[in-house]
Amino acid sequence: MPTLADRHPARLRAQLIASDVSLTRGATSVLHHVDLAITPSSRVAIVGENGRGKTTLLHVLAGTLLPDSGTVQRIGTLGLAEQEMTATGGRTVGQAVAEAIAEPLAALAALDAAAHALAEARPGAAEEYATALELAEALDAWHAERRVQMALEALDAETDTTRPLADLSAGQRYRVRLACLLGSDDDFLLLDEPTNHLDRNGLEFLTVQLLARSGGVVVVSHDRALLSDVAETVVDLDPTPDDRPRVYGGGYAGYRKGRPAERERWEQDYDRQQAEHARLQDSLSAAQNRLVSGWRPEKGTDKHGRATRAGGLVQSIHRRQEALDAHAVTVPEPPQLFRFPGLPTRTGVVLLSVDRVSVAGRLEQPVSFVMSHCGRLVVTGPNGAGKSTLLSVAGGELTPGTGTVRMPQGTRLGFLRQESALPLDQRASEVYAARAHPSADAIELSQLGLLRPRETSKRVGELSMGQQRRLDLALVLATRPHVLLLDEPTNHLSIALVDELTDAFGATEAAVVLSTHDRQVLRDVSEWPHLHLSEKRNRSLVCSTVSGYTCGSGSGTM
Repeated sequence: MPTLADRHPARLRAQLIASDVSLTRGATSVLHHVDLAITPSSRVAIVGENGRGKTTLLHVLAGTLLPDSGTVQRIGTLGLAEQEMTATGGRTVGQAVAEAIAEPLAALAALDAAAHALAEARPGAAEEYATALELAEALDAWHAERRVQMALEALDAETDTTRPLADLSAGQRYRVRLACLLGSDDDFLLLDEPTNHLDRNGLEFLTVQLLARSGGVVVVSHDRALLSDVAETVVDLDPTPDDRPRVYGGGYAGYRKGRPAERERWEQDYDRQQAEHARLQDSLSAAQNRLVSGWRPEKGTDKHGRATRAGGLVQSIHRRQEALDAHAVTVPEPPQLFRFPGLPTRTGVVLLSVDRVSVAGRLEQPVSFVMSHCGRLVVTGPNGAGKSTLLSVAGGELTPGTGTVRMPQGTRLGFLRQESALPLDQRASEVYAARAHPSADAIELSQLGLLRPRETSKRVGELSMGQQRRLDLALVLATRPHVLLLDEPTNHLSIALVDELTDAFGATEAAVVLSTHDRQVLRDVSEWPHLHLSEKRNRSLVCSTVSGYTCGSGSGTM
């Protein structure tokens, strides 16, 4: 199997071609006859509901996962940025960088050795030097380290090369990995949810880098702004009549236009098939009835004639049964629709009061805000400004160094953290049952539409990261909170669910505090009150939300 360490740049000759690739996990067909050709100029996005195989397809393309059938041809180098970066073995940031640019560094060392050999007039030194120079130029080896350093700084990643990766958060490790890949200049770059841990500056830098790259890009992302800016081709892994993925040109706009049209054609074909199925069933039933009672010939017909007539009717029945089987009905799988529950509310009281809170080294600016019935607040700011720290303080999980947090007795608070901490060995249904609010009107997991029945019976560790995020969201809603604290709630989620969530957050009567870098979500909630955290010191931030905020009537509630 090819590995990501095979570094032979092909540049304009590079190819990444998947031919008739299929893969099944357990009893589930994840990839079905996938055909995809990626060139050095390709900008391809892979989309689909959570659990549809987007990450799996990336790994098949990269060669870290073998398909059950079909082939993948790779000419050139490629880099894969997974949603999680391992930090075992005491590896440091410097080691991660060195591994990423190992080939350029080795090429420079070989060029230096060849130059010494040439100076000493060794036999064959000229050819050795020419070969080493050609490779160094192909890799742009002289600028490799600078490219990574620029990416680390632009993505707000850790630049201390002695820092162990294990000491970094999942988001910090991902930014280090992404910077290494952007700096290594591979022929192909495969990215899995690259925007999840980036702030506004990082998102803008990533967009510019992906557009300017001379190599091909394949990205799995829910970020609608990134898809609109970068994608030229969209591969949709959601269900189709023949189970094959659909490929849409015209970028993200082409996908948004083509996908509903595809769905409508499927439903129309299904309706026609149903009508034909009913006609053939009636024809079959009529033929069977004639065989039982309606075929009997007139008196005087000999036995041979009766036998011949019966055989003809039997053959007619067989033909109709074959026609019926040939028109087997393919039922369009209904889309996974999120149903946001009706959350309780408490009018006339302050639900959450945060008064001049700060945390040394993490949230230096004293921050204040007040949340009441239907209150809304968007918390923004660069990575490191203290957004997650503020939500942890507001949620009672972190004691502030200064200031106070007050919440009336009986007020329930739901906190969706940026990082999941689910028990991987338990089944999703078991985890949910243990957290659900004990009341007569408790919310069943199936009511929310976040996980399908076959997914709720799986162990959490068997779910995709997107499905785990859906379970996290379900657990927050299960407590029927009066106040929602949401830290990057769109991370790992599908595009459709992000749209539904945004509508639901605007419609619920619960108070909502939202921290996000998602540019499209920020546009969608632009009318909400905003609290921007910066890294400046000695300045208090105060935001009082309006208790009379008008809750919308968004769809998707129950």
